[in-house]
Amino acid sequence: MLLHDTALVYGRYLRQSLRSRFALLFGVLTPLLYLLFFGPLLTGLPLGVTGSSWQVLVPGLLLQLGLFGALFAGFTIIMENVQGVVERMRVTPVSRLALLLGRVLRDATVCVFQAVLLVLAALAMGLRAPLAGILIGFGFVVLLTLSPASLSYATAMKVRTPREFGPLINAVSMPSMLLSGLMLPMTLAPAWLNVLSHFVPFRYLVDAMRDAYVGHYATAHMLDGVLVAVGFAALAVTTGTQVFRTAGA
Repeated sequence: MLLHDTALVYGRYLRQSLRSRFALLFGVLTPLLYLLFFGPLLTGLPLGVTGSSWQVLVPGLLLQLGLFGALFAGFTIIMENVQGVVERMRVTPVSRLALLLGRVLRDATVCVFQAVLLVLAALAMGLRAPLAGILIGFGFVVLLTLSPASLSYATAMKVRTPREFGPLINAVSMPSMLLSGLMLPMTLAPAWLNVLSHFVPFRYLVDAMRDAYVGHYATAHMLDGVLVAVGFAALAVTTGTQVFRTAGA
């Protein structure tokens, strides 16, 4: 029943996304602009890590795409609450875990689609990476999306208006982006900032993805990235499910 319910919820929200093709393409616009206008500035600069500037920048942009897309996903719950959708779901026998999983899997599907578009654009601009590394990167995008999307939906269940939700998400998203080294490796940062960045889980994912993009798979960064991504996703989904059950949504 869990798989059946999850598939129903996933299909419902995926159809909504497919009906809004403009939103699908618009979501990849910001990372694409970074790729076009910021990427060429890094060419030839000493970044302190293995690989070309594209192998450093593109993994960060992919995770930025998943991070921001997932964190703001909770806005849909707030709108559904206003429209009475959440109230109607409360009286259905559908699993509360399925209500969450269907949503976050839809978000992961959308992010992977946008990630493919971004990688294709990066390849046209000069990115060279092994196919296995690119596929591993897509896996990290999926795991990353599950975590903040679950927490975003859980948070949205606790607030009443977008006016409360927006500033809270902004307060989380900007430090997460800056301290995780999405744009530039944290090895370039001062020692105190580099140490502080290790308390941000996304730092481990971006380090692992950059190793994958240069073909280094059996590294400490890769192991740390997988463990953190899986653990964070499990914790976030568990937390989100508990909130959904408590709220009856």
